[in-house]
Amino acid sequence: MRNFWIYLLIPFCWFGSSQLATAQSADTLTVGLYHNPPFVIKTADGTFEGLSVELWENIAQSAGLSYRYEEYSDFIGILKRLEYQDIDLTINPMEVNDMRVDKFDMTQPYFISSIGVAIPYLNRSPIAVFISNIFSLAFLEIILLLIFVIFIFGFFLWLVERKHNKFQFRPGLLGLFDGLWWSAVTMTTVGYGDKAPKTNWGKAIAIIWMFTAVIIISSFTAGIASTLTISGLQTDIENAADIRLAESIAAVASSNGESYLLQEEIPITETYSSPVLALRGLAKKENDVLVYDRTMLQYYIIRLSLDSKVQLLPFTLQENYQSFMLPKNHPAFDPINVGLMKEIQKESWGDLQRKYDVSGK
Repeated sequence: MRNFWIYLLIPFCWFGSSQLATAQSADTLTVGLYHNPPFVIKTADGTFEGLSVELWENIAQSAGLSYRYEEYSDFIGILKRLEYQDIDLTINPMEVNDMRVDKFDMTQPYFISSIGVAIPYLNRSPIAVFISNIFSLAFLEIILLLIFVIFIFGFFLWLVERKHNKFQFRPGLLGLFDGLWWSAVTMTTVGYGDKAPKTNWGKAIAIIWMFTAVIIISSFTAGIASTLTISGLQTDIENAADIRLAESIAAVASSNGESYLLQEEIPITETYSSPVLALRGLAKKENDVLVYDRTMLQYYIIRLSLDSKVQLLPFTLQENYQSFMLPKNHPAFDPINVGLMKEIQKESWGDLQRKYDVSGK
């Protein structure tokens, strides 16, 4: 009889324990995240740390929230799980935009980042840059083209003047040199007056050359200046128009930097799978410019000890407001949002940002 009651109670005990486990599981938030330094960092022992991780754990502790982490490879997987409500939130910084606000619950932004621009460190002196460009192929091409234009006008003037002005424009090869000399002197407005056309055709050519030379000399001067200072243009990049001057532009795949370049229709020379590879390529001068999240660039430049090889320019291209993200109408949204606002108002929030070598904007 005693065994009968024991066997009878077993199903009820099992049912009760399973219901309790289900209730506890329902109260435990599933937090989706992926390795994304300095916000989420997966350590060697498989645990997580970082700016967003410590912020979230402080919120959860203050609000008495139970949670567990679920790792993903990237933010695309997290967005899908949030949309299907398979996870309760993500603590990776998600950019706030109208499409996401319409589909998800987004907390108060806790970080303002921006798109930054990095270039190889310019460790050559201005004199070295000047000398190297003087003997460059681009500079030689400009000089040769200039000589060719001078020769063309000098040749035509010699052609019409050689029979009527033999003393100033001699026959034969020496006469060609006379035409070249006159053309160069006229273009530079030196005006020695030792050679001048006498025929009407010669004067007509001279008038055309004088007005043409004014335009040509200004264009060639600008081209020469550009060639001589091309290495210095990198430090003058202040907007999208300046970035276009770079010969090779790098970006990280599926990043806000890549989106910005595509939006501005700036050609991308090379796309890297990670910011680490992109920065190492930049340090080796494989590219002239890298456009990527400024906070990430600042973090990796310090952690990879690239501050002597890579320079982060002191301006931003576009600000991004970043938040935690939950499925629409999630019951835990209010306590999480209120807790987040309380945490970022504390003095310890600034200490936490300094701990991970980051700062907003």
